Amino acid sequence: MDSAHLPGLRHSYEGEPLLESDLADDPVAQFTLWFADAVAAGLPEPNAMVLATSSAGGRPSARTVLLKGFDERGFVFFTNYESRKGRDLGENPLACLLFPWHPIRRQVRVEGHAVRLPREDSAAYFQSRPYGSRIGAWASRQSAVVESREALDARYRELARRWPEDPPVPDFWGGFRVVPSEVEFWQGQTDRLHDRIRYRLTGRVGARGGWKRERLAP
Repeated sequence: MDSAHLPGLRHSYEGEPLLESDLADDPVAQFTLWFADAVAAGLPEPNAMVLATSSAGGRPSARTVLLKGFDERGFVFFTNYESRKGRDLGENPLACLLFPWHPIRRQVRVEGHAVRLPREDSAAYFQSRPYGSRIGAWASRQSAVVESREALDARYRELARRWPEDPPVPDFWGGFRVVPSEVEFWQGQTDRLHDRIRYRLTGRVGARGGWKRERLAP
């Protein structure tokens, strides 16, 4: 198929409207409900999310990562701090997350700033990972140029021989928490009149002000 066919690729969304009266008072509670729906629908890797970052000079970058935890404090993922996303967030902590749950006609977009997790939290998660993933974290200098696949595999084998049972936590690896300032819930509707409800932080969470809910034009 060539690009001439792209204008004809359309899909009509149908479903119940997303009404403000049906939503939770805060976005994390609402995300909890929608995430449970995505899991129940059998979506492959419902915790997959697109992470968008920008360098200090404004050069954008996006990639898919996996959500590894969330609560009222924010949304957590783990990475190599020396990777491109790690360097971007070190220079510019503003980040955006997107959960593309297209099979159930939903998306969630999160805007906020990223903070590093405490070292002990990163270590606890690292120790819970499969052995191979822990060695892989050491073997891959993420985003760096690699001579060849053979060189990468050789590095993995070398590190597996060094730590045959319990590799330590790399000092260049750990978690980020994206602390939300805006969370938007999108639900597809007919005639492209999609529902978009945004929660916008207007004050400290738990204090007077808190989250303001707004409907956005599709």
